[in-house]
Order: sequence, then C-alpha cells, then structure tokens
Amino acid sequence: MIFVLYFVIILYYLAIAFLIYGFTKVNTIEYTGVTPKTKFSIIVPFRNEAENLPVLLENLSKLNYPMELFEVILVDDESEEEFTFPLSSRAQSRDNVQIIKNIRISNSPKKDAIVTAMQIVNTDWIITTDADCVVNENWLLTLDNYIQLHDVAMIAGAVTYDYKDSFLHHFQQLDLASLQGATIGSFGINKGFMCNGANFAYTKSFFQELNGFEGNDGIASGDDVFLLQKAIVRFPEKVHYLKSQNNIVITKPLDDWKSLFYQRVRWASKTSSYQSTFGKGLGLLVFAGNLGLVIGAGCWVLGVTPFQNIVLLFLLKFLVDAILIYKTNCFLTKTKMQYLILSSLFYPFFSTSVALYSLFGKYEWKGRKF
Repeated sequence: MIFVLYFVIILYYLAIAFLIYGFTKVNTIEYTGVTPKTKFSIIVPFRNEAENLPVLLENLSKLNYPMELFEVILVDDESEEEFTFPLSSRAQSRDNVQIIKNIRISNSPKKDAIVTAMQIVNTDWIITTDADCVVNENWLLTLDNYIQLHDVAMIAGAVTYDYKDSFLHHFQQLDLASLQGATIGSFGINKGFMCNGANFAYTKSFFQELNGFEGNDGIASGDDVFLLQKAIVRFPEKVHYLKSQNNIVITKPLDDWKSLFYQRVRWASKTSSYQSTFGKGLGLLVFAGNLGLVIGAGCWVLGVTPFQNIVLLFLLKFLVDAILIYKTNCFLTKTKMQYLILSSLFYPFFSTSVALYSLFGKYEWKGRKF
C-alpha cells in the first residue's frame, strides 16, 4: 500500500512542478499606453445582492476608462426583493447601466443570465463578473490594450479574495491561490483548461461561433470553464490568459464552512464533464494525491505503516504545493501567507470530502438546491 501511495504522490509532485514551470512561462503584462478604443459590455448576473451591487457600481463608475466605451448589464435572477440602485452622477449621466430580468431556459441560472444579456448588448466584447466583486481602476484599460496588441477572442483573468485575518478566510485564499496557479500554469504549458467567470472576457461573435453553452446547459455551474474548453478545442490560438495585476478582480470570501463546502462541491461537480483530457487527468491526480494522504493517515492510525512514511508523503506534497501557492499569492496580493502548514494538513480531508460528496450529494447555492 505504501508504495502505491508514494507512486501517486510522486506523480502529483511532477504534475504540480510542471504547472509551476508553466506559471513562470506566462509573462506579466502591465502596459496601458495605447489609446483606448474597445467597447465592452460588462454582464453581472445577480440574485439577492442588494448589499454588494452599489459597491460594484460605484467601483465601475471610477474606472480609468471612457464611460462611452462600456455599458453594464445587471441580470436579476429572481431576487427575493426587487433591486433599485443609487447611481453615481457620473454613471447616471452616461446612462450606461441597466437592469434586466433573467429568462430561465436551462438548469443553469448563470448561463441563462448571460444568454439573456447577450440579446441586448451593444458591443462585441463581453466581460462577465460577479456582484460581490471590485476591480482595479485600470481593469478595462489593460484589457483594451491587450486586445489591441494581440489577435485574441477570449481572455481569462485572475481573481483573488479581500480576506480578513481568520483561518477560514486564509484557508480560502490559499485554496484559491492554488487554483489560480494551476490555471496560469496550464496556459503556460499550452494546456489551458480552467478560468473564473468573475473575470472572463470574450467577443459576442466568438460566443455565437461556439454555439454558446450548447452541450452543457444541463449542468448548473461551469458557464466559464466549459465555454473556455470548447474554445480551446476549436481555436486554441484565440484564447489567452492575461497575467496582469491591473487586471485582477477582487471578490469576497465566504464566512462559514457550510457555504464554503457547498461552493467547492459546486465547483467540483463539473470536473467529470470537462472536455479537456488534461483537465480531467489533473483533477483525478489531485483527488488521488489528497486521498492518498487521507489513506496514509488512516494506515498510520491503524498501525499499518510507520509515522515517518506519512511525514515524507506530506512533505513531498507540501513542498511542491507551497512553491506554486507562494508564487501565485505574490502575484495576487501583497499580504503574506498565513496558516499554510495548518491548511495543508486540513486540506486533504476537506478536498476528499468535497470530491466524494460531489459525486452523489446535493448542494445549496443562492437559496436554491441543485
């Protein structure tokens, strides 16, 4: 048994090391010297976000980008109370923010919201983000400059947390950093398979050429990942990752473990439907690596294997994980990592539980059950 566990962890080690190499291959771009000309439609699906939306709208009104070159479309997904928002005078004078009702046609509220908004957008470039996010003032300017200088039709960007000093929040930040590191690393080795819908841009014509979400509209989540994987299969040269601190979107972490568990179940539930063979294989290997540590801990408790073997397994995994997380965290935030060792000890049990539960369990999200 212990030799099987070592074999799995070594494979895991090599895979993450390859992603670290890929991370270093993606150049960081901060150039914003080109005169802006790209028109954007920012689509924000929301449900019961009365507290967060005014913050986002105020944030967007302060973008370092001409107001006439972007519009904001808020898609209300059956909020329990109708949302009306106080617009800043700058945003109101340009009349570039509107609220529409979501038209449900599938099992995925967010995909339906994006398709609904598509019917009224007045630009070719579309950006999706979430209601609980804020963006850098040069967010659109950086995207515009990248678009003008590259032949691209789809752009994935980074997301990080605005987190407080608690174990729960730091745990989420470390977890997100590992996911963002894997995302960037996969693009660096030309195996891109993942992105985040809170910072995802593509042209309307490209979306239509891909037939939108056709083929995965029965899956509640994955409006971002499935579309990206479909695009990479057909037009890999048109899909880029924009690694820029000007382009990082900041979102809120969750404040309780139950919500976090359900969120991660929602994320994990789409892995089996990946179109990317690399993504499926990496997901399986990550699961096997975490499960291996859980089994190893069980073997030690039962007296089947010495404690030293489990320590070595943990150190192998911890070392390579820590390098990827550290590199990514330095890119995402200036805040130092905390609780790394404790999180690394807890994560295999959390991750394995999430993966196993996602195979058969139901989850709650935004007041709905899936």
